[in-house]
Amino acid sequence: MVTEPNRDALTEAEAWSLLRGLGELARAGGSVKSPCGLTVDSVGAIQLVTLGEGLVDLLPDGTPCYRAARPLRRDVELMFDLYLPLCIGTASDNLVVGHVGQSLDGQIATSTGASCYVTGHQDLVHMHRLRALFDAVLVGRATIACDNPQLTTRLVPGTNPVRVVVDPSLRSPLDRHVFLDRAAPTLVLHGKGSVREHTRLANADLVEVPCAPPLLPPALLLACLRERGLRRIFVEGGGVTVSHFLQAGVMDRIHVAVSPMFIGQGRPGVDLPKIDSLDQAMRPKTRTFTLGTDVLFDCEFPRASRAASSMQAA
Repeated sequence: MVTEPNRDALTEAEAWSLLRGLGELARAGGSVKSPCGLTVDSVGAIQLVTLGEGLVDLLPDGTPCYRAARPLRRDVELMFDLYLPLCIGTASDNLVVGHVGQSLDGQIATSTGASCYVTGHQDLVHMHRLRALFDAVLVGRATIACDNPQLTTRLVPGTNPVRVVVDPSLRSPLDRHVFLDRAAPTLVLHGKGSVREHTRLANADLVEVPCAPPLLPPALLLACLRERGLRRIFVEGGGVTVSHFLQAGVMDRIHVAVSPMFIGQGRPGVDLPKIDSLDQAMRPKTRTFTLGTDVLFDCEFPRASRAASSMQAA
């Protein structure tokens, strides 16, 4: 027997509107930190109401972190499971999340740098949703040079984040989208003593980090961004940049999307220092999600363990 779908059930677009509203609260520093209900008003704006009186109940810092008032469609349930932990709770006002899209053998590109696209369309949409939920999207210079990304939310409704390029020695090509298209504010974080002929890189603002290149410590990069009111940071790539943030112990979560392919020797997604025994391995809390043919690992690093890892790395 075929069950007739619930015509009153939330659609994916409606669920995304709710999540965007919660993300905007978090970006403004006012994320939901106490249990409450969530609904929408007549013009589509989210409203926080008494528990049991909304479309869903929000249970910040709980497991699970929400309770639906009625059965949810599977696609909507996946969205709430994946994105709500990023938008509510005590940690959501200051959050650092990374992303890697890699093959089964751990490569994000071929040996020549070809990477479009290792993972599928649903993971690309996922990245655009993450951009919309965060204050800033951060990438390294090599990603700008090789991939020339736009770093916008063009695949989903949402506000473009501030685009941040980590370029220690100011060697980024000048003809890249982020410097020319004016689609969103762009910052270039560079090391002390680095110079350009002009104080601006096309339409980007240069921000000097109080450290000499070539390696700019992720903690200093985050401090510079927080001075500018950017506290929710999405570290989109590439592999070297994500690995630096992971090794420094400043990442709250990393999303690793694994595509069912083998690339062979190429460019690794995560590249960390060697360890001598498995008791030194990072062991995040992990959930898995299916994105088309890809499998997404949502890896969470409790802040206590991150602090210990950061001390070991230092």
